[in-house]
Amino acid sequence: MSIGESFFDFAANVGVTKHIGSIEATDRLIELCYIHGGSTVLDVGCGVGATPCYLAKKVGCQVVGVDLLPAMIERSTERAQKEGVMERVEFKVADVQELPFDDERFDAVISESVTAFPADKQKAVNEYARVTRSGGYVGLNESTWLKTPPPPELIAWSSQDLGANVTLLTAEEWVSLLVNAGLEETVTFIYPIDVQSEGKGLLRRYRLGGMLAIFARMLRLYARSPAYREFVKKARDNEIIPPNLGEYFGYGIYVGRKGGGGEMRGWVG
Repeated sequence: MSIGESFFDFAANVGVTKHIGSIEATDRLIELCYIHGGSTVLDVGCGVGATPCYLAKKVGCQVVGVDLLPAMIERSTERAQKEGVMERVEFKVADVQELPFDDERFDAVISESVTAFPADKQKAVNEYARVTRSGGYVGLNESTWLKTPPPPELIAWSSQDLGANVTLLTAEEWVSLLVNAGLEETVTFIYPIDVQSEGKGLLRRYRLGGMLAIFARMLRLYARSPAYREFVKKARDNEIIPPNLGEYFGYGIYVGRKGGGGEMRGWVG
């Protein structure tokens, strides 16, 4: 089992997924993709279902969440049942590069800290655009190199912090994926990374009770799984944050509109 596979398996087991920018980034996607109570939304790479449940409760829209791991879908369903939103959410196992939906199914497709992982990112974004209705929106929240080339030690640190070996892109490269998928009127907001805020963001997203349950599952997994103990050791070895992190590493909100209907309204950055 590779470290990348290990991370996602472990994340499913403990019931947590990591979205850079936390709830504030999700709220930004809600705003920029014009998600409202009548919207049908696809959350690509839903993990343990935190964002679909948040959308269903805050906005009241219909949400479909997809993830590659069946264990993530199980956790998502458990969360939706616990939070009382099962009538507004649905979860499926799916590969983001081959989405099992008809063309123009959703008003908005969003992806948080997921599109950095597929080997063929363009194919994935093409799929997002395909299943979006004319006039609808595709919104990404993704880790971004603020300047290049990043030092090798920073590449190694960021990959481990994100949980797997990934290929991060610059803002221009993320936007190119949207444009090449046929999306129009793209907008971009770039933010520096704040490691302390990211930690606090987990508490805001999962709340105290949820975090206590996550820690309890982590302890049980640590006690019974040698593979998990090895993963934790490697993570600890990578705990020292590079002093130049903020110079190179951040995240971006990238949104594009699918032409053929609707209207892109203005907003303030």
